[in-house]
Amino acid sequence: MSLPSSMSRFKLDLGKFRVDFKLLGDIFFLTGAGLSMYYLLNHILHEYAGDGSLRNRSSKKKGNGILKRLQSVNPELKKVQFNEYEKMLSNSLVTPEEIDVTFDDVGGLQETIDEIREAVILPLTEPEIFEVHSNLVESPKGVLFYGPPGCGKTMLARAIAKESGAFFLSIRMSSIMDKWYGESNKIVDAIFSLANKLQPCIVFIDEIDSFLRDRSNNDHEVTSSIKAEFMTLWDGLVSNGRIMVLGATNRRNDIDSAFLRRLPKQFAIGKPDADQRRSILKKILKDSKLDESDFDLETIVTNTAGYSGSDLKELSRDAALNTMREYIRTNYKNGKKVSDSDPTNQVRPLRTSDFLKGSASVISSSSVD
Repeated sequence: MSLPSSMSRFKLDLGKFRVDFKLLGDIFFLTGAGLSMYYLLNHILHEYAGDGSLRNRSSKKKGNGILKRLQSVNPELKKVQFNEYEKMLSNSLVTPEEIDVTFDDVGGLQETIDEIREAVILPLTEPEIFEVHSNLVESPKGVLFYGPPGCGKTMLARAIAKESGAFFLSIRMSSIMDKWYGESNKIVDAIFSLANKLQPCIVFIDEIDSFLRDRSNNDHEVTSSIKAEFMTLWDGLVSNGRIMVLGATNRRNDIDSAFLRRLPKQFAIGKPDADQRRSILKKILKDSKLDESDFDLETIVTNTAGYSGSDLKELSRDAALNTMREYIRTNYKNGKKVSDSDPTNQVRPLRTSDFLKGSASVISSSSVD
């Protein structure tokens, strides 16, 4: 029985057809590799870039953890929605409960503290006192502390946040600058939007001169844009004293005059005089064991002229190490304890000579600053 002519042709054509399995394998391999690369890149961009190239997943995760902890302590914040930039900035957020510095811990600046209480904190915490002049008296939008290094500017800023019960948002240039165009502006916007959601809030910028220095024609386009954005948002703050920009600097003259006008309350924090050094030393040494027969506070005060508060703390630390060094050399050999003595009872009290030994090195390092 012969096949129909059409079937014969089909069989003939099929016989001529040759399948190149190597070519098909290459096509399938390249297709699979392309799809895998697409999904991998999509995953990376989603996890690490977010809506606009945010820093990294760990920063975002840490920010989420901080905000969840804040929401558990402050139930009213559970209703607040935070965007990705605000979550990232929450890494720099400190709650009043976490701040362990009060005005009682600040020595030698009582007049400044009194003025801060009257002009900054009371208009915020007890506004009814100022109702008679409510249109004139309000907590300022900006406060500046300026003076030599180590004199307590940052300590005062933290104490203000503690005393007023405000959130403390510490901003650094590294947290603002981003390699992607336009991201820094979004972060600046998030600073004020986050502060607005958390008010009362203090936006603290240490070394503010490095951020808001004099503008010039030589400024980079990104830097100029960030400064303009910051100034615009700062001006847009509701003038109710519940959001404050607080800056600290060693170089007040380097700050742009336009920004200085937005810092109406300015406090000069200089190096302490004799009375202030005495007050600072009393606070530093209040829990230390002193040699009643060989400790003269006035001698130390006289020999520390020109010291900052930080210098005095370092000097006291060195004095304490002197006494510990004597105990260690007596009771330790090659890093191992060779006696059963109790350091609580065996370490001798501080003497005046312990402070005078280290005064030269401390004051020389201070003069370098």
